[in-house]
Amino acid sequence: MITVDKETRKIEFYKKHEGDKIWHVRYVGLCGHQAVSFDKKKILFLFGDYPKNFTKEEKALFDKENPYWANFFNKD
Repeated sequence: MITVDKETRKIEFYKKHEGDKIWHVRYVGLCGHQAVSFDKKKILFLFGDYPKNFTKEEKALFDKENPYWANFFNKD
């Protein structure tokens, strides 16, 4: 997890679908980083932060808007 500040200039926020509440994060010039933000201030990485650093509400919203990833991480 990182906090966005003036030094974090190589990122772009975008939404995958109209009506989504979660921002996905694109790192300019890098591939393979799966990250999201709920407020464009704090960035959460799927492979390092999910689900332990997500609040209960953030996890529920993430799972709703991203069923593929919810299923991926919940496989036994």
